[in-house]
Amino acid sequence: MAARDLAIVSYAHTKFARRSGRSPFAIAGELLEQILNRTGLDKRDIDGLAITPALAEASNPFWSNFMVDYLGLTVGWLQTTDLGGATALANVARAAAAIRAGLCETVLSLGADAAMVETHSSYGGYRSEWEQVQGLPGPPGEFGMLMRRYMHVHRLDPEALAKIAVSQRAGAVRNANAYEAFRKPISREDYFASRLIADPIRLLDCVMPLDGGVALLMMSSEKAQRLGFRKAAHPTGYAEITNIRADDPLADILETGHAIVGPKALAAAGLRPADIRVLHPYDDFTFAVLMQLEQMGFCERGGGSRFVLDTDILFSGDLPINPGGGQLSTGQPGLAGGFVNLVEAVIQILGEAGERQVRDNRNALVAGIGMVPLLRNWGTSNALVLEAS
Repeated sequence: MAARDLAIVSYAHTKFARRSGRSPFAIAGELLEQILNRTGLDKRDIDGLAITPALAEASNPFWSNFMVDYLGLTVGWLQTTDLGGATALANVARAAAAIRAGLCETVLSLGADAAMVETHSSYGGYRSEWEQVQGLPGPPGEFGMLMRRYMHVHRLDPEALAKIAVSQRAGAVRNANAYEAFRKPISREDYFASRLIADPIRLLDCVMPLDGGVALLMMSSEKAQRLGFRKAAHPTGYAEITNIRADDPLADILETGHAIVGPKALAAAGLRPADIRVLHPYDDFTFAVLMQLEQMGFCERGGGSRFVLDTDILFSGDLPINPGGGQLSTGQPGLAGGFVNLVEAVIQILGEAGERQVRDNRNALVAGIGMVPLLRNWGTSNALVLEAS
């Protein structure tokens, strides 16, 4: 990818809402319309589609076929990737492979979900029978146990988590697509006053599931130049890993795949953590942000709290973290959540973030998390480096 032969040239982002009453198909239609309006292209110019599953359509065995039919597209390459919050980044890599292989030229990659309208998901395998603890409050409970383990090994300063929540909310205030209730500033005092959900996880440590969608358009850099796109975000480094330490029944749950994929993606782009200008870690919880900082090499293990407290992470700061608000303060649109931070990175690199535009947008590092099994290492970890034209 370091050759910069691929270009993300446009994006789309719906307004996030709670109980929108819409279907994922309707949301995807809005995304396609935005892309066509922004680029001036015709839908017949799009010959590849990469999507994420939707909780609202989880029982649909022909999800991707129904989607192209609804959108009125005819494609030569069609991809559904089921890596949860890692899907958006993974589909950039898969689209890159498809474009290079000549299977398609112009790929629409999107995530659309209406999980607050209806959900049809059902986890199979041994997970529900042997792994899920009776009464555990879902992901907050799992992250609560993970945090407790971290606090046993390292020092965790809750002031750092408060800073992450407050800083990201400042970006959401300036993001018109954020859930409207989140477009209000919060303070440190608000964070500590928020109720405990799964001790030590607080309400303001967590994402809120919402309805909505996000998308991007990708093609070769040569085609982008030919079509007159003057600005683009170029993928220059990518890595992913799924089910690390699969054969270790007592693997350290504080070890994630980001310790592998972060350095690998950076090395592919010829960069170090200190070179990154904007950071977009997956943020279903504030604690996940702190862990990714450590795992990807921005600070030492156990040093995440100090790093956050010593660094200006606002959109206007030295190392902006999720400057658009992230999922924590814009919302998590079901299984499309992984697209939120990726598309914000594209918006920043294109210089179209308005009031929340970062000062230095030459590059960005985006990370994804796909599933967090109880008392196991994270399911999928991936990382993507984007660089400006």
